[in-house]
Order: sequence, then C-alpha cells, then structure tokens
Amino acid sequence: MAQVLCKVFSFVLVILLGVVTARSGKLGKGADRLISKIVFNLTLPCAIIRAFESYDFNVSLLGLVGLGFAATVIPYFLSLFVYRNKPQQERIVQQLSVCGFNIGCFCFPVVQAFLGTAAIVPAAMFDIGNCVMVAAGTNVMTQTLLHIQPGKTLDEQYQGHAPVLPYTKPKDRDARRLARHALLRNVAKGFFGSIPFDTYLVMIVLMLANVKIPAVVATFVEPLANANSFVAMLMVGMLMDLPAGRDDVMKLLKIIGLRLPFGLLSAVCAWFVLPFGANVREAVVMCCLAPIAVFSTLFTDEVLGNAKLAGFSLSVSAIIGLVMMTGAHFLLAAIA
Repeated sequence: MAQVLCKVFSFVLVILLGVVTARSGKLGKGADRLISKIVFNLTLPCAIIRAFESYDFNVSLLGLVGLGFAATVIPYFLSLFVYRNKPQQERIVQQLSVCGFNIGCFCFPVVQAFLGTAAIVPAAMFDIGNCVMVAAGTNVMTQTLLHIQPGKTLDEQYQGHAPVLPYTKPKDRDARRLARHALLRNVAKGFFGSIPFDTYLVMIVLMLANVKIPAVVATFVEPLANANSFVAMLMVGMLMDLPAGRDDVMKLLKIIGLRLPFGLLSAVCAWFVLPFGANVREAVVMCCLAPIAVFSTLFTDEVLGNAKLAGFSLSVSAIIGLVMMTGAHFLLAAIA
C-alpha cells in the first residue's frame, strides 16, 4: 500500500510542478502546447510501442475496442437527448466533455505504476475505441449537429440562445458534394492526424501478423517511453486552470453528474463481466474512471473560446479520477 501511495503522491507532485511552471511563465508563452506536442507525437507513441513489445498479445483483447467505443458513444447520445432543448453554449460543453477518457496522458501512467508496463496493452485496446470518438467523433458530430463552422468560436458565428445555430441546407448538387468532402476531410484529419491512434493501428497489424518488433526499435523507444509518465502528468498540470466564475462551476457539475455514474457503471461491468484475468479487468476499470480527455478540453476552448472552463474541467476531473483510480486499485486488490 505504501508503495502505491508513494507513486500517487509523485504524480500529484509532477502535476503541481506543471501548474507552477505554467503560472510562472518560466518556459515562455505556448509552453503547454509544446509539451502537448512532445507527449502526443513522441513519448506516448513510444510508450505504446514499448508496451506492445513486452506483451504476449491475445486476439480476444480486440473486444475491448468495442467496449471502449460503447463507453464513450453512449454518454454522448444520452447528452444529446438530455440537453436537446438547451442553448447551444450549454449543449456544446456537455457534448464535448461528457464522453471520452484521458487514457494515454493520464491512465497509462497510473496503470503502469499500479499494474506494470504490460497492463498498458489492454488499456490501449480500450483507448482505440475511445479514440474513435475523442480524436474526431465528438468534435465532428457536435459541429455537424449544431451547425458550427470549424475554426470559429461560437461568438463569432451566433449570439443567440437557440439549441442549434441557424443553418441553410445547400440546394446545389456541387455545394452538397463539397460539404460532404469537407466533412470527410475533417474526420480523416482527426483520425489519421493523431500519431497515437496511427501507432495503435500499426501495432495491432504487426501483432496479428505475428511480426516481432525488432530489438533495436525497442531499445530506442525505451527511454522515451519511460519519460511518458513524467511528461504527460506535467502536461496535465500545465493545462489546469481555475474557473472564470460561478457559471463555469455549474457547467462542470452538470458534466460530472452525467460522466461519473456512467463511468462507475462501466467499471463495475468491466470487472464482473469481462472474461479476462484480474490485471486486464483492472486496467479496463482504470480506463472507465479516467478524467476528461485532453482533446475534449481543447475542443471546448476552440469552440467556446473559454480556456478557463476547459482548464477547470481538466483540473477537477483529474483530481476525481486519480482518487477514484487509487481507491479502485485497493478495493480490487482486496476482493480479487
């Protein structure tokens, strides 16, 4: 127990270091974006490669992809129904934040600390399904359903309080074709522009083809993979922020009110229903309790222009996630 608590405490210290670093400005303007690029484009892909290299892959784990997708898409459509008559500002916050989990940048370090490097693989399988929504799905569907123009904040497009933005459907055939192509490009960019997602796909193909990762590759990525926990938690701390006012607090409470019950239900189902060993099931439980995805907070900032709300959402959900994941680890160890 003491060893696990020490690891949790070290995560907290690194997150606090990120908060202090961002507030002091010692790394300069835009340091948080630089660290994010290092995580998503370098250390996280290397951590994925290292995990697959050290794991005896089982095809049955591919079923976790479906579970990850279901655990992400169901809350999204639930939020569509619950907030269907709310102003678009509130709908956007809910639909972008109520679903999706921060697996690579938050769950991977915790899972690795609690269960070892090999446990990252089942978490990665869950994350592939999660990424279908997080990398592009929620953003594209929200923009399409609410008629939001990509690249513009909501205030730049509309000042009203209707559930959706004003929209005129293209009548010309060429205009409709161009709109479909733009949508497909947006989806493809979200998926294949994500290096971690592409790494997942390559690793699965190699494992299914029974191709071993060369030792030289494993040796090269190992130092970068080992750095992922520190850099990812540092990034989480740098992206944290305080709320701009009471309105942001109320919005986040509504998000947690939908996320938390469904996350707990998914975790219970994962532990008692999945036909895997205790380590695999616990890794999936950790995924179900993970905080709001970084992509969700970035999309919230992009559409609403509210960086405070995005950072505050990440802050609170990260604290709740770390407490729940630690508690779940001790509970499952007691009943396993």
